[in-house]
Amino acid sequence: MVTILDKTGGMSRRQLLKTGAASAVLMVTGTAVICPEQAWGLEATALKPDTLATLIKMARDIYPHDQLADRFYAAAVKGQDTMAAKDEKHKMLIEDGIADLDKRAGAGGYRGLGWEDDRVAILRDIETTPFFQAVRGDLVVSLYNQKEIWPIFGYEGESYSKGGYIERGFDDITWL
Repeated sequence: MVTILDKTGGMSRRQLLKTGAASAVLMVTGTAVICPEQAWGLEATALKPDTLATLIKMARDIYPHDQLADRFYAAAVKGQDTMAAKDEKHKMLIEDGIADLDKRAGAGGYRGLGWEDDRVAILRDIETTPFFQAVRGDLVVSLYNQKEIWPIFGYEGESYSKGGYIERGFDDITWL
């Protein structure tokens, strides 16, 4: 579970107790999204930090892996910020898409929805939109192309430089 603090960093006692000890706290500052507990941060260059925080939550909902830290999702959505800096049209697509997502979620916004099922239902409603397709299409590459996560999934990387799979136990995968 990820909790987003407001720009002042404030959290009520009730909010703190509801998050529990196992949740990661993301702080949205003037220009960045920061996770002090896990020692990472993501600076926004074109998109709003709130937008990036929502994209991180959205990325986890689209490709949920409990064993992956939020920093991997943050690294994956950073590409959206980079593209938005180069293309105003893409920036508006993302900002407007996040605004629509928050509107559909109601008063607390998308990140405020406590149940994953509620967020996934909203994503199913928008899955044919250009916004969703742009985010999902980029995530499939930017998330799974991070070499640090390959061992988590049991992927050793490409095999050509190591002599191929035939002589290296191509059939030793136990999870198939």
